[in-house]
Amino acid sequence: MRPANLVVIMSDEHHPRAMGVAGHPFAITPNLDRLAARGTRFDAAYCNSPICVPSRASFATGRYVHELGTWDNAIAYDGRVPGWGHALQRSGHRVDSIGKLHYRNAEDPTGFDHQYHPMHIYGGHGMVWGALRDGKADFTDRAHVMLDPIGAGTSKYNIYDDRIAGEAETWLARAAREGSDRPWVLFVGFVAPHFPLTVPKEFLDLYPVDKMPSPRLHPKDGHPRHPWLEASHHIHPVDDALDDERRRLATACYYGLCTWVDRQVGRVIGALERTGLSETTRVVYTSDHGDNIGARGIWGKSTHYDDAVGVPMIVAGPDVARGRVCRTPVSLVDVAPTIMDAVGEDPYAWSKDLPGRSLLEIGSAPDDPARTVFSEYHAFASPSAAFMLRNGRFKYNYYVGYPPELFDLAADPGEERNLARTGEHARILAQFEKQLRAMLDPEATDARAKADQADLIARFGGPEKACNVGAPGATPAPI
Repeated sequence: MRPANLVVIMSDEHHPRAMGVAGHPFAITPNLDRLAARGTRFDAAYCNSPICVPSRASFATGRYVHELGTWDNAIAYDGRVPGWGHALQRSGHRVDSIGKLHYRNAEDPTGFDHQYHPMHIYGGHGMVWGALRDGKADFTDRAHVMLDPIGAGTSKYNIYDDRIAGEAETWLARAAREGSDRPWVLFVGFVAPHFPLTVPKEFLDLYPVDKMPSPRLHPKDGHPRHPWLEASHHIHPVDDALDDERRRLATACYYGLCTWVDRQVGRVIGALERTGLSETTRVVYTSDHGDNIGARGIWGKSTHYDDAVGVPMIVAGPDVARGRVCRTPVSLVDVAPTIMDAVGEDPYAWSKDLPGRSLLEIGSAPDDPARTVFSEYHAFASPSAAFMLRNGRFKYNYYVGYPPELFDLAADPGEERNLARTGEHARILAQFEKQLRAMLDPEATDARAKADQADLIARFGGPEKACNVGAPGATPAPI
């Protein structure tokens, strides 16, 4: 595959199925649909931790969270573990970023020649209060305002995304004029469809509130939550503050933001086409995690159901199969070798024992549904560590101190029937647990994460003081 420039576009909190091309019944995403039509869409793509900062650290390095120790939204990537950006710099490739990165700060050597309008964790320390995992903190008040404001309007995040798209257009026009003797990489980070669920009216009007579906598997309709999820919800009960009308409004706003970010992606793709760079530039589109959109009475991320742990993944451009849907499971750790491969470098030589593979290799090979992908969660509102393995038709969720879950995604894509409750799948459960324990000791990893978080809380003066350290909700936009 010939070397080419690469644009990596990452949104924030984009549900893996919230695209027309993914078969969603009403999501309007014409630009992503068009991108997928001229490339390969990966239909079983996952993040490696369903929360912003840990997920992005795995994305930056191609390594898992338990290797990095970036457990939660207060422990961000700081460049000490080499990532793909450093490898590109060593190889003489220009590598810039525009927009949200959610690393520790702009001063750390995280592998970019220049960061335009970077968005990093609040104050360089992030959501310290989210590291309080002893079960004693009460986050009810914060939970009840998580989805405020909501409705038609223009948030600072919308303004920021508009600025990022404009900066990307300018950057690409300049790159086309100046030329380059080596392929370059541009990272573009948008915030939508991350809350606040405020969206310009023209986008909200595309989704009539009275026609929005009710959230799936909601406890009010007789669907009990898994006990780990119930314990998590008790710590941060967002949905308890909503009635049915507000749930439908939240759903409409979320999909409006999906169409909003699709518009911004279209601006980047349009700039490539206008400047003639589309013939020499590949594009990767993905997100840092998904969103539950009210399923099981949960909003935001932080679960290992496909709604939250799944991500969209599209690769398009020169030498990429057009209109292909790849069924091989992939994850964000696969993007790091993909970036190196795309510009003509060895995908794996820059870092030892990488768990990922280049998406360019995976997408050009026959489907391998038996490939295993992995995710883990140690962050806000979790009573204990949670781990996910996905391969073939089955997905396994392991919770420290709680019963496991097993889903047959071929027969049950909505993950409604936990097969671990029956005795019929004992062999599959045992195989998954054996595979997980070959990767790590889940109980010891849980203890290590909690010990690191307790140390963090102590450094900020103990639980009472740490409870007020960090932005109370979403990271403020740098505008």
